Amino acid sequence: MLRGLAMALSALFHPLLVPSYLYYIVCYQLPGVVLRPLLPDRWVVLGLVLLFTFVLPTVGSVALLRLGLIDSLELPARQQRAWPFLLATVSFSVAAVLLHRPALFDALLGHMMIGMALAVGLTFLITLRWKISAHGVGVGGALGLLILLYIGGVSTGGLALWWLLGMVLVAGAVLSARLALNAHTEAQVWAGLALGAGLVLGFGAGLAAG
Repeated sequence: MLRGLAMALSALFHPLLVPSYLYYIVCYQLPGVVLRPLLPDRWVVLGLVLLFTFVLPTVGSVALLRLGLIDSLELPARQQRAWPFLLATVSFSVAAVLLHRPALFDALLGHMMIGMALAVGLTFLITLRWKISAHGVGVGGALGLLILLYIGGVSTGGLALWWLLGMVLVAGAVLSARLALNAHTEAQVWAGLALGAGLVLGFGAGLAAG
């Protein structure tokens, strides 16, 4: 893979952007999956997700850079990933609390963010010892969610299958990009993918059983 393409894929599917993509798909591209809030008001959900899963963690990372606690926003060194991941865990957790309001939002919206917060938290803990791929965790979680939605058959028109197939291609491209950039080893990207997908599928199975 060309380095330029690998960098573009890594930026476009940055782990902090994937949540916003998923909420957009669930709220606007899969009819019947979300009932609350109503369609005209779903921009509130997207705005909240974008703020707490991208804007605030990014601002926090920039602050860490200016304070000299990290050397680069790309976080190539495992040792410098702890603070940004910890800040992201806190921000995602706040978003989960805000979205877990049954009177305002469908349960799925809150459960999605709880799963994402858990994924970021586990990525933070693993990173203290080993450089797992956060990109792998992100696309793995997205893949797991779309598998659940497809298996559950909650969307009309068969669109869930097309989004799932598209996500399979995206996941393969992103993992290949991280390897092409020498950002991770094969073990690290596959472990990230397995963590993201496994956590979502396990969390979903637990909710279904409950």
